[in-house]
Amino acid sequence: MSTKNQYLKKYIWLGIFAIAMAYLESAVVIYLRAIMYPGGFAFPLVPIEPHLATTEIIREAATLIMLLGAAIIAGKKPTERFAWFIYCFAVWDIFYYVFLKLLLNWPASLMTWDILFLIPATWVGPVITPLLLSFIMLIFTILIIHFYQKGVHIKITWISWVLLIVGSLNVITAFIWDYLTFMLRYFTLKELIIMQDQSALYNVLVTYIPEDFNWGLFALGTLLIISGIVIFGIGHARKVHNMQ
Repeated sequence: MSTKNQYLKKYIWLGIFAIAMAYLESAVVIYLRAIMYPGGFAFPLVPIEPHLATTEIIREAATLIMLLGAAIIAGKKPTERFAWFIYCFAVWDIFYYVFLKLLLNWPASLMTWDILFLIPATWVGPVITPLLLSFIMLIFTILIIHFYQKGVHIKITWISWVLLIVGSLNVITAFIWDYLTFMLRYFTLKELIIMQDQSALYNVLVTYIPEDFNWGLFALGTLLIISGIVIFGIGHARKVHNMQ
């Protein structure tokens, strides 16, 4: 089988895997909302038992492990595995919202607030924000795999890594900014980190309603990530040119 066909096969099967996972993820959310939000999901959150919250956090971690495991099996080199991981993550995230829209007619718009993640803190933001990042990840994957197909030695330079990491940290901070701002009205940062009385935390959490997304921090982080990808693309395009 040619290299091109091998990569096409991986695109297809990893895509199918990620879409199937997205359906499972959306199904879990549908069940939870039917039980906990019969009138439709909305903030503030309804009270939840601490052990159920722990179960949900572990489920999210398990999802990431599954996506990473598929990428490790599919890729031969670290950078290729990284590419397949962000590809699976992006497809999974996009189709998670596709299925929720098809099955629940939710979200009402791309600006609807959602709980995005719970590790290491609660991430919230408009639905358009994770979708935008997912499309950026897809573009990065396509670039990496394209250059692998061209036979180029792939290396993400330290400049690109710095931009990607700092950009990602900015984006994550934007997602947890509103939540932390709210929680710090009631607890110190040290108390949040080493919280002994989980019931106190959840009693406050169920009153939380997102108010203000940090668009400036998100935009800066996204710009840094895109800059890292552009530098990667330009550098490897030059390598392809020099090979010809």
